[in-house]
Amino acid sequence: MNCCLSLLRLHRRLLSSAADSFSRFPRRPDSFSRIPAYPAPPTPPPPVHPSLLPGHRSRNQWDSLSTVSEDPASLLRDDPISICSALWVDSFRDPSATATSLTPILRRLEVWVLAYQKAYADETGSYLPKSSVSSSALHSLLALRNAVLDGRFRWGARIDLLLRSPRDTTDPSTLSKRKLRALLTSTQPTPFQDRVVQEVLIMILEPIYEGRFSQKSFAFRPGRDAHTAIRTIRRSFAGYLWYIKGDLSTILDGVKPALIINALIRDVRDKKVVDLIKSALTAPVIIGRPTDEEIAKKKKKSRKHQKKRVLAEDEPKPDPYWLESFFGFAPVEAEKKPNWGHCGVLSSLLANVYLDELDRWMEEKIKEFYQPSKSDVIWTGDDPEHGNTSWPEFVPTSGPDKTRKMDYIRYAGHFLVGVRGPRADAAVLRKQLIEFCDQRYQLKLDNENLPIEHITKGIMFLDHVLCRRVVYPTLRYTATGGKIISEKGVGTLLSVTASLRQCIKQFRKLNFLKGDRDPDPQPCFKMFHATQAHTNAQMNKFLQTMAEWYRYADNRKKVVNFCSYIIRGSLAKLYAAKYKLRSRAKVYKIASRNLARPLKDKKGQSPEYLNLLRMGLLDSIDGLQYTRMSLVPDADYTPFPAGWRPEHEKVLLEYIRLLDPKTLEDQRSCLREEGLSTPQDFVSLLVWNYKRNAVMLPPLGEGDTQRAKEELLGSTCTEMKDQTAFEEEREESLQAAQI
Repeated sequence: MNCCLSLLRLHRRLLSSAADSFSRFPRRPDSFSRIPAYPAPPTPPPPVHPSLLPGHRSRNQWDSLSTVSEDPASLLRDDPISICSALWVDSFRDPSATATSLTPILRRLEVWVLAYQKAYADETGSYLPKSSVSSSALHSLLALRNAVLDGRFRWGARIDLLLRSPRDTTDPSTLSKRKLRALLTSTQPTPFQDRVVQEVLIMILEPIYEGRFSQKSFAFRPGRDAHTAIRTIRRSFAGYLWYIKGDLSTILDGVKPALIINALIRDVRDKKVVDLIKSALTAPVIIGRPTDEEIAKKKKKSRKHQKKRVLAEDEPKPDPYWLESFFGFAPVEAEKKPNWGHCGVLSSLLANVYLDELDRWMEEKIKEFYQPSKSDVIWTGDDPEHGNTSWPEFVPTSGPDKTRKMDYIRYAGHFLVGVRGPRADAAVLRKQLIEFCDQRYQLKLDNENLPIEHITKGIMFLDHVLCRRVVYPTLRYTATGGKIISEKGVGTLLSVTASLRQCIKQFRKLNFLKGDRDPDPQPCFKMFHATQAHTNAQMNKFLQTMAEWYRYADNRKKVVNFCSYIIRGSLAKLYAAKYKLRSRAKVYKIASRNLARPLKDKKGQSPEYLNLLRMGLLDSIDGLQYTRMSLVPDADYTPFPAGWRPEHEKVLLEYIRLLDPKTLEDQRSCLREEGLSTPQDFVSLLVWNYKRNAVMLPPLGEGDTQRAKEELLGSTCTEMKDQTAFEEEREESLQAAQI
């Protein structure tokens, strides 16, 4: 396209130069050319490109006209945070209302500036204040907004961009044909303008759906993560014998756009927003592979001629090694993240919208399945969500005459169903689930995809094993510090323990160890060229993150201490190879158990090392954490409240309740019944007394200010004395009545 434009410009320049040169020569008064006997047929005019027509305007010209006619600074009137907050409040006030008018919010340039700030922070790793947004960026944002509203925006554009990344300084008109071909045919990162549009759509759609999403889903939502799912299981899944595990992660790989749009238009009926998401789902995504020549050229390059690229200051830095290692520990339920078409970060929200129908269907099944029994200890009322126990972790007794109940939880594409009752009830529910997924999601499932497991075998979910353990009380303590434990248990608890086998599997995948039954740590050669202080600091951050991940596991001490053992052994082997110390024993002898002493000097911390460290010429070496089990923090058993909600939802609901006039009237009536007064009433009473006394007093002179103050204070003191006397008489009458 650029080549054609350059050729047209060259053609126009040649024509204009020829016309100018022809006009310089004077015309001859008489022409000696032979006049033909018959007039020659008129020659057809040469084909003219549409861009040369007088009424034609290119896309960039229309954008420039729109930006000229509208000043971006004049459109920034309100605070974008207040606009989004109002949308959250309206959505939570009436969650069942259908969103029909979202285009006015899409027109607000303030929302686009906020989306630009978020995309800028993701791109550069630094926050950009609103006052620092350049004028050119505001004009580009206005052009992008107008293109979206007019239907001219195209997802995945490579050359004709309305808004460029702050780090993109290339000019497509200066690129060669080979680079243009590679740009148009190979896989490229998501354009910056696409990410801005995705952020705008998220800010509009997330409040609408967060108010109506089920409380049973815990993935891709603000304030709800894997920890809240584990705590919910610990609190609510203690009384279930049979568990159904479901895997719908194939939905996250890709779904037909028509099914997603059908799920979307149930709650959102704004045509511009729906069409924009539909175009993002249906627009083709360019996925190209490098040619054989490029692969051969890369192979021919020798390593010694490659130069290390220095990152710019505004360029985002790659993830550190400890964070890369922790990402390798992601559980199976969190490995897949949806990325549909050009939706990008919007895909996670659309996945929850698509799977919300399953959550609603399961909530109806929970109500249908609930059969309370009077002989039950826990659930005897009509509400299946609330029991009458103060120890929800304890497992109640089960039997055919007990209450039948089930519960459900979903994390991304995986869900877990607990059933209290016979196995036949779980089998019936599994059959209904298979039919529902076939009808709604066109997903073929069988009994192997939905296994039914008993609690005694252990249920794996989010890298934690659900099982039961008996509580044995301590009878007494001995003089030597031991304790005598009763042989008879007092109850059974639902135990949520970290899977040590899964932990070993993840370490093996990261090449930290080999072997299964007797794991042997392997040297971490990726940190070979780093200093001892930097390596220890990286591994300490990794261990702290692992300790936080297993925060709610019953065996937190054991599994974190095992992770510390693997990391410590891996670093010891690395240092033995790096400093040629032959064995781990010599490394531990020089550097101590936690590898805190420097290994360059075999004598340990020499005086020279201490002097250099004191002067700040060397980095202090932090020892590895959690080298002993007593140093690992205990598991967190903080009670998880029933009907838990994230903090932002609590604040929203409380704010909506306070805005209700009925709530204010109830508070006032309660204060009147208690004989109290609000601070506002007290202030108004003081003001009224001041005005009344000021009217009754004579006009003040220059020296009467002190007298006026004394009279006002005297009237106030008189009222206070009368009130005190009245209260004393009331107390005396009450005492007389009591006598």
